[in-house]
Amino acid sequence: MSVTKSAIISIVGRPNVGKSTLLNKLVGAKIAIVSNKPQTTRTRITGVVSRGNCQFIFQDTPGLHKPRSRLGDYMVKVVRDTVSDVDIAALVVEPTPKIGPAEQELIDRMKEFHMPSILIINKIDTVKNEDLLAVIAAYSQVHDFDAVVPVSAVNETNLDILFEEFEKFAIEGPQLFPDDMLCDQPERQLAAEIVREKMLLLLDKEVPHGTAVAVERMKEREDGLVEINATIYCEKKSHKGIIIGKQGAMLKKIGAQARVDIEELLDTRVFLQLWVKVKEDWRNNQYQMRNFGYEDE
Repeated sequence: MSVTKSAIISIVGRPNVGKSTLLNKLVGAKIAIVSNKPQTTRTRITGVVSRGNCQFIFQDTPGLHKPRSRLGDYMVKVVRDTVSDVDIAALVVEPTPKIGPAEQELIDRMKEFHMPSILIINKIDTVKNEDLLAVIAAYSQVHDFDAVVPVSAVNETNLDILFEEFEKFAIEGPQLFPDDMLCDQPERQLAAEIVREKMLLLLDKEVPHGTAVAVERMKEREDGLVEINATIYCEKKSHKGIIIGKQGAMLKKIGAQARVDIEELLDTRVFLQLWVKVKEDWRNNQYQMRNFGYEDE
């Protein structure tokens, strides 16, 4: 069946509510990195799903937070801009009846632009039904959502219902992306993000938040093996030592875990080489941020 309508959906919410996990499950592939640390997602990532005669374009955004650097300012701008130029705003929240400042700001923005809005209550596998009713009641008092869908992204609960709700707001028109396209990010960017994900999972506290990864070289050999050379940039010499670890142990661990995921992404064998360099305070340097793809022209 050919695509005759589409819906552009912005997935928004505060950090750590499961937006990237939800995007990956909706798309059916890992296109957004996931960790339990805030601000894992830094840019707007587009996932594409073609189902029946409808194409869904999902935009995963950074969590709305109080910025503490120029990078933080950029991330917040990405969220605010995304809410204003899509067909549907999907607010992802945890199953607690408390509405925080981030949720309220996003709801206010939905009202400002009079856009269709869907409340997605994630992590329902962690609460009882009666607790869920309290969450629905709390959010219903502050905004008249077009739909409320409780889901468990991890367990893929109610995702079909979510697609049905999204389709109600799809717009007739030409197909926007090819059928086989899952993501707008180039492979080298996805590979760089996977390396950053492993640092978020393996390193403590502030160290991984001050890192950026650049894939300098990505080449497929005649035997099918893909050679990848990537540089990890950090903000302090002390952080460089932590990332490398004793006798290079931590860097090897980061590389080994990243290689497994990159091989799954590319569906081929990968030879991954990592280097670590210091670029002090790059998160407040507009030129450096542009180099890493975090700043609009």
